[in-house]
Amino acid sequence: MDKKGKAARVLVIRLSAMGDVAMMIPVLRALTEKYPGLQLTILTKRLFLPIFSGLENVNAIEADVKNAHKGLVGLWRLYQELKKHQFDAVADLHNVLRSRVLKKYFSLDRIAFAQIDKGRSEKRALTRSRNKKFEQLKTTHERYAEVFTALGFPVELSGAKLLERRQLSDKVLQLVKQDAKKWIGIAPFAAHEGKMYPLHLMKEVIKNLNNTEKYKILLFGGGSKEVVQLEEFSGEFDHTLNMAGKLNLSEELELISNLDIMLSMDSGNAHLAANYGILVVTLWGVTHPYAGFYPFGQPMDYALMADRERFPLIPTSVYGNKMPKDYAIAMESIEPKAVVEKLQHILEA
Repeated sequence: MDKKGKAARVLVIRLSAMGDVAMMIPVLRALTEKYPGLQLTILTKRLFLPIFSGLENVNAIEADVKNAHKGLVGLWRLYQELKKHQFDAVADLHNVLRSRVLKKYFSLDRIAFAQIDKGRSEKRALTRSRNKKFEQLKTTHERYAEVFTALGFPVELSGAKLLERRQLSDKVLQLVKQDAKKWIGIAPFAAHEGKMYPLHLMKEVIKNLNNTEKYKILLFGGGSKEVVQLEEFSGEFDHTLNMAGKLNLSEELELISNLDIMLSMDSGNAHLAANYGILVVTLWGVTHPYAGFYPFGQPMDYALMADRERFPLIPTSVYGNKMPKDYAIAMESIEPKAVVEKLQHILEA
């Protein structure tokens, strides 16, 4: 394996979640730029395959963990399929039970295998209520890069190239229709309540942006309940369109890459947009950028955070799934007016 540019084949494992998968992109771009002979194969879920479309020297394949690759037998079947690629090394950016089983299998062939250090002890210190150690931790991007360094591929992230804007397909153009307005993407949902801006306040944000008549507001979401809520918003405001349930991920990425700005929670959409160099304003509730999940390359003042003077235990968890009593209202300390002003200030600048 020649680290200076000759062919080397590395399997990269990251099965979920979307935000964590999306955060791989700057690292992969930095790697393939520095090591042009490096061939990367991403093992992930089918849903996330479009994220890697068009990346030079990067191929993505599916891990069907719910069917063909389920359980020990399924993972052995997956290993046999992967073995045919004759990988020189494996970079495990997930470090969960499934990938640890694969590590055992790859050890049979003495394949170099490096796993991410998730920094669990530091994150516990950051999120505990007593003797909280409130400081910036390594970013997830840095933790990913460390895995490749362990395999002999050190890389600098500061110069990582961002993804190029995607061409809009006819389907997307028919839905959105190009005009002179600036396009604001809004992704108001998150996996956990502690990371989600209250919908009645988000409605205020949308209303105020809509009433300027300067912007086209494009709403992003996922599940059926989210689609219903976003359809309600789009039906109420003239310059607001719901994209949820109308586009597949590949088409959403086309649209995201053509936005002027994205407003997102601490969630996957923030990272998808940041990968294209789109300006991203993020809203933070009981989580905090210090845990290492801040969108790549975004100025820290693009983050609007819940008031820590009123809610000093923030961050209460890494993923927003743990909230002390009365912390469910933490995000209400972010005024809709402040969100609108931040978006407008960035767009006008």
